[in-house]
Formats: sequence, C-alpha cells, structure tokens
Amino acid sequence: MTERGRAANGIDTSTPNVARIYDYLLGGKDNFAVDRAAAQQLIANMPDTPGIVRDNRSFIGRAVRYLAGQAGIRQFVDLGGGLPTQLNVHEMVRRIAPDARVVYVDNDPVVLTHGQALLARGNGVAMVCADLRAPADVLKQPEVGRLLDLAQPLAIVCTSVLHFVPDEDDPHRIIAEYRDRLASGSYLVISHGTSGTDEDPKDIVDNATNIYRQASAQLHLRSLAEITRFFDGFDLVDPGVVWMNEWRPDPAVPAAGQLTSFRAGLGRKP
Repeated sequence: MTERGRAANGIDTSTPNVARIYDYLLGGKDNFAVDRAAAQQLIANMPDTPGIVRDNRSFIGRAVRYLAGQAGIRQFVDLGGGLPTQLNVHEMVRRIAPDARVVYVDNDPVVLTHGQALLARGNGVAMVCADLRAPADVLKQPEVGRLLDLAQPLAIVCTSVLHFVPDEDDPHRIIAEYRDRLASGSYLVISHGTSGTDEDPKDIVDNATNIYRQASAQLHLRSLAEITRFFDGFDLVDPGVVWMNEWRPDPAVPAAGQLTSFRAGLGRKP
C-alpha cells in the first residue's frame, strides 16, 4: 500500500511515529519516509541504536521465558508493545506454554490496524484499543475480560514505553494502579531508557531527546532510582533492576548494542 493510500485511512504520515521508528530500527517495513528520516537521525547520533532496539527484544524474550517457564504464568498483558514484529510476546510465550493467553494494548492507529489484522486471528490472542495511562479502562476492556482472569496471577509487560510517558502524567501512579488491581503472584516487566551516567554524554542524550520532540511522543529518560521506583510494592526478581543486557543474559545471544542504554527489571506482587 502506498503512503498516500495509508494516509487516506486517517494515519498521519507527516509526523514521525514512535512505533514506526521502532519498526524501522528492527528492520520492519511498516514505516514511512518521515519515520525513516527520524530513525536515521537517531542512528547518526548514536550508531548503536538498532542494536539497542534488538537488545530490548532479546530482554523481552528472556523475561517472558522466565515468566512462562519458571514462574508458571499463563496470562499476559503487553502495554504499548508497538507494531507486530517477527517474534511477538504470544509467540515467545507459546514456545513454552501453548495455552497462554495474551492481550496487546495500544492506542496508536497504525499499531491497531496492523495488530488487529495480524494478531487477533490467533486463539487466545487479542489486541484492544486503549490508553495504557488509564489502567481501570484497560482492565475493563471486553477482550481482557474474555481472555484473562484478573483474580489469577498475570504478567504486565511494559517495555520501551514508559519513557514516552511524561512526568505530568505521573507514570509511577499509573503503574501503581495496575499493581493494585493485580492478583497476588502477578508480575511486572519493565525496560526503560536511562540517563545521568558518565557513559551517556549529555550531547548524545540531548540530541536523541530533540529528535523525539518532533515525533508522536516525546522521550523522557529517567534515572536508576526513578526506574526502580516503578517496582514499589513488588519483590524484585534477581538480579533486580540492572542494565538490560545484564538481566539473566543468554550466552548464545550476545548483546547487539551498547551496555548502558536501558535499565530493566522484573518484579512479583507478594
């Protein structure tokens, strides 16, 4: 489909879109010239960017394998997971637990168009249109009620998305609202862009932030302490909140990007 054709469907092709930028960085094809231009700016500023994005997918895979395997979780909610990729959360999970159920949540029209077509065909998989910043609304969605039992443990997967939620929306309150609605034994998975380290020069951080100022959502990097605070009320699973590539690394899958990019962690609600 041409860009003009897609624009006719109400999709904005004039503003870089964070989901489409991410798709391009992963090697996907669901993006437009404006997204590719923004992604190329990011790569020029930080050549490791595509590797960091791939490392985030690798972290998701390790976290999901832990949850479906060691933790025995069979219910997953993927908040703001973006455009469908070659290996989605439900595909990762079902390699271990074929009966697992997954609900994807997004309010991006591009993501919904593709996700509902590609993901909702599967048994036990659905994509719903909702804003992750409204936990009560998300968890009351009919597809959530149809596929998931909120009285039983489930996993909230919230990777590479909270750094697009501004402080004025109080992301810590948002995560706390999800926590308070989850059953005991539920889990939270987070990866988040970080800032304030000697390894990330200020000019690189500022340049990346400026690029996203022109996009559909702005970038809000946070410190280790701020990221760890998202896990208030959860018991952290070892090794805690660490550099993403240090969270239970797989020796068979070496890091593709720089070490000091995202923090990541996984916590269990007592």
